[in-house]
Order: sequence, then C-alpha cells, then structure tokens
Amino acid sequence: MIKLINGDCLDVMKSMEANSIDLTVTSPPYDNLRTYNGFTFDFEGIAQELYRVTKDGGVVVWIVGDATIKGSESGTSFRQALYFMQCGFNLHDTMIWNKPNFSNPSKTRYHQIFEYMFIFSKGKNKTFNPIKDKKNKYLTCVGKNTMRLANGELVEIKKNVGNEFGMRTNVWNMNTVGQEMMCKRPPHPAMFPEKLAHDHIISWSNEGDTVLDCFMGSGTTGKMAKQLNRNFIGIEISQEYLDIAKERIGD
Repeated sequence: MIKLINGDCLDVMKSMEANSIDLTVTSPPYDNLRTYNGFTFDFEGIAQELYRVTKDGGVVVWIVGDATIKGSESGTSFRQALYFMQCGFNLHDTMIWNKPNFSNPSKTRYHQIFEYMFIFSKGKNKTFNPIKDKKNKYLTCVGKNTMRLANGELVEIKKNVGNEFGMRTNVWNMNTVGQEMMCKRPPHPAMFPEKLAHDHIISWSNEGDTVLDCFMGSGTTGKMAKQLNRNFIGIEISQEYLDIAKERIGD
C-alpha cells in the first residue's frame, strides 16, 4: 500500500488512526536553512501527533541540523529532541550523519559536516535489524587455545573465529545528494540520500510494516519503503514536490 497525500501534515495526521505507524523517517524544514515555497510548520503539534499515531514499540527517525545565527548555533535540534521526550518518546539513540565534505566554510570554527539523526521509540523498540558492514580488526584470538585434562595432558582446543564484519556504529558516513548528483540539479532543495532512508528502514522495520514520512518532499523515504516491501504513507504540503514524489515512487 502506497498512499501519497497533499496537505498540511498536522491536519492529515489528526485524521489518521492512533497506533497505526511502525516507523517514521523524515527530515523537517529547520531554521530556515532552505526555502520550502513559503510553507511553515507547527513542530509541537506534529511531535504530539507523531506520538499518537506511532505504534507501541514503533520508532521515529528525526533528521535535523542547526543554523548558526549571529555567531551561535540555534540549538533547535536539542530543543526538539527534549520536546519529543516530553511527549512520551524515549530518546533511543542520538546518531550522526557524517558527510565527507562541508557546504559552508567557516573562518571562526571547525567546518560543519554532520547532521543529527535522533531515534525516538514509543516504549521499548520492537524491531532492530542491525546492519553489519563494519570490517572487524581482529578475527581470531592470538596464540593457541589449550586446556589441561584431569590426567595432566595438555590438549589444544579449537579457536573461536570471529566474523569478518560486525555491527556498524551510530555514526554513518554517507554522501549528500549534491555529491551523488554532481553537476545536476536535485529535484528538491534539501534531499537526503536514498541509502540513508534505505538503511533506517532496514534497521527499524520489517517487511509489511507501515512507514510514514510527514515531510515527504521529493519522496526518497517512499521510494525506499516501496523497494523494501513496506507500506508507505507520505504527506507533502507542496503540490510541486508531491508530483515529483509520485514520479519517483511510481504511485
């Protein structure tokens, strides 16, 4: 089931059933770092509705960053995280999307190359499918494993051999869409890469689950949800971006 809706996400979510969403993967407009055809949003109302529509054990992935205004970072991301917790969510993990380069050089601080990916769970998260693609440094123990029998004989026992790859960390190194679409114009001013959506959907949901993106934009989350055999509900206030999402998702 793929359902794409044109409208204000707060109004649309108010009409949705409670406890109906397994996973939300979204990135809201933040700190006026990009223009979104003049649209604004009620963060606190949306956070409250996300809690209501999320199933017990469900997860919200909230990808956000901060602007620097008059020499100070806004702190919007932290305030939003604390408000999600006030609504009843657990802050299950604070993850980092680490980008290989920076877009806005700074003369007075180290270059900014990351965004936060807050993982909120409604109670204890019911699903975690860890991605194991971090190459392990040590695969076997050093030397021989031996044990002495009751008769005094020393015998060698089989070594425990580790796996070549282990679970990745909570810092994900991934290109931006701008880097992936070098010399091309992305269809949306603030897209996140398909792999980012793909890996979160794999991690926090199972086939047949329902995934929501309440700030759908150009439909990246929906495209990945469809490929991964999840149901998807996307909400987008801009008809222009909704049309792009329909084309990308194939609705």
